[in-house]
This record gives sequence, structure tokens and C-alpha cells, in this order.
Amino acid sequence: MQTIWLGGAEWLAVLRIGLGLWWLESWRHKDKKGWFERGTGIAWAADVAGKHRWAAVRTGFRQIVAPRPKAMAYIVVYAELALGLGLITGFLTPVALVAGLLLNLVYLVLMIHDWAEQGQNAMMALISLVALFAMSWQTWSLDEAIGLFL
Repeated sequence: MQTIWLGGAEWLAVLRIGLGLWWLESWRHKDKKGWFERGTGIAWAADVAGKHRWAAVRTGFRQIVAPRPKAMAYIVVYAELALGLGLITGFLTPVALVAGLLLNLVYLVLMIHDWAEQGQNAMMALISLVALFAMSWQTWSLDEAIGLFL
């Protein structure tokens, strides 16, 4: 493989780190006070799920998320932080990539009507797949430094 400036493994690490920065920015720009104290994030998602065209999404949200809005707010917000930090540092990278892929797919399905969100989540999911199958933790990662997943 020929590349410019960096080798293929390094470019995959750049892609992984960039995805981590994207998750970290998603966490950073959230109004945590609104999510944790006023329940704004879960209330917004409940509104979206309540109008969803697929009954499975409406039912799933009602059964899984709605009964535990506070816990779900913390799970969503801190999952994005954990994904960002894990991918940037390359710690437990395959776990972070699979978890991020699943979270992006949940977001994609929930916000099926929002084209901007679909594009963002589809691209993040694609990057997760490429970074996972190319084993992007082989370079510039804590996983590599301590010999995990090699």
C-alpha cells in the first residue's frame, strides 16, 4: 500500500482518533444540566420515538427508556464520553468501536426522519466498521502499548 506522509496503519489510527474526537465533541456540546436535571435529552427522544413510523421503535422506547429517564440520560451522555476517550487513547479499542457502532445504529434508527442526523450517524458507523476491521489499534494506542488485541 502506498500512502503519503504516514503509513497505512498510521492513517487508520488518525481515522480512529478523529472518530474519538467526534464522540468527545458530541459529549462536550451536550447541555449536561438540561440532560441530568431537567431531562431534556430523553424528553426530546421520547417525542421523536412517540411519532416514529415504526411501532417497534415506539414500543422499545416506551419499555426500555421511558421507565428510567434519569439513568438513560447518564448512560447516553457518559457513553459518548467513554467512547471518545477510548478511541482517542486507543484503550479497549475494539470494544469502543463495537459500542460506538451500536450507539450510532440506535441513533440512526431513532432519527430516521432527520437527514442530517442520518448522515452523521451513517458516517460514524462506517468509520467504526473500517477502524474495527482494519484493527486500527495497532498503532498509536494504549492497546498496542500493553499488548491487548494483537
